[in-house]
Amino acid sequence: MRFGRTNVNKYLVGEQRRNPEITGEFSMLISDVVRSCKAISQSVSLGKLILREGDVTTLGRHNGPQTDLKNMANQIFLHHCEWGGHLAAISSAEMDTLYTPPSGERRGNYLLLFDALDGSSNIDINLTVGSIFSVLHCPDCGDEASIEDFLQPGTAQIAAGYTLYGSSTIMVLTIGNGTHGFTLDREIGEFLLTHPHLDIPPETQNFAINTSKERFWEPPVRRYVEECLAGQTGVRGKDFNMRWAAAMVADVHRILMRGGVFLYPRDGRDPEFPGRTDLLHKANPMAMLIEQAGGMASTGYGRITDIVPTGLHQRTPVILGSRAEIERIERYHAEYLNGEDKPFSSPLFGTRSLFRIE
Repeated sequence: MRFGRTNVNKYLVGEQRRNPEITGEFSMLISDVVRSCKAISQSVSLGKLILREGDVTTLGRHNGPQTDLKNMANQIFLHHCEWGGHLAAISSAEMDTLYTPPSGERRGNYLLLFDALDGSSNIDINLTVGSIFSVLHCPDCGDEASIEDFLQPGTAQIAAGYTLYGSSTIMVLTIGNGTHGFTLDREIGEFLLTHPHLDIPPETQNFAINTSKERFWEPPVRRYVEECLAGQTGVRGKDFNMRWAAAMVADVHRILMRGGVFLYPRDGRDPEFPGRTDLLHKANPMAMLIEQAGGMASTGYGRITDIVPTGLHQRTPVILGSRAEIERIERYHAEYLNGEDKPFSSPLFGTRSLFRIE
């Protein structure tokens, strides 16, 4: 029965009664985000049908492919969230500068960060994409918010979430009291609570990593992946499954549903970008969701949400998921730093293997 289920607004009202710091203004901001995701879900479901003849793919902020649908999703977020009077400013993963509400509009005390369409390279082949968002308090915005107001560690987030546009549309949300999943009922236009109190198993036999970048990984990550691939014949004594969806939302959602590990680790391609994942718009909100579900989120050398940002589009390594596995990977990094790990030699990663070490 769909009737009587808790929708997002009813859930937020219950949280307001539990926690007086959760205000009606905050709940209305989340409602604006919910409306944004409903509209994006409809656009994604139409695919190429929603684009005009002659629309082309352009380059995004990081010179990656940015489809017109991604541009449209970005505008949908801005349109639904700018006018409510709840925000001091908005930061998008695809915009170099901050977006402030139009002049003359009331401004609130919150900051919104989002990646409107994560995994957008999947759009043309009809695979999973999603939206990621995060909410911060504006510490001292004055007349106008600045970039410095956004440079808060992930521990300062008051809400985080994502919406997965797959066979069904699911919003996963945390406001600091567990991680909860809401499925969009298109007939009534509401996100209904279907996955309360998600709990990640501490151990797993699943991991997600892009193995085409193996030549750039640090030795601790190579060591971990080697052990997983060795399966029952290796030191782990069990077989692992490897998955990679090319959309962080999809890989993290699998972890929340079934357990597992997601790795987008530090690599040596560009010294200016030791990590490849946007800290404020992706890594921090995903880390909060994972931690609230009992998992861990790390760079390999420490907790992601403890990082104090120095730039609006700062990058970071990301290793998150089942607690026991993340603790193991952090231990491998510590042993590597201390020179305690054994010489890294393996027929799998040897000179005659597919995964050759340079």
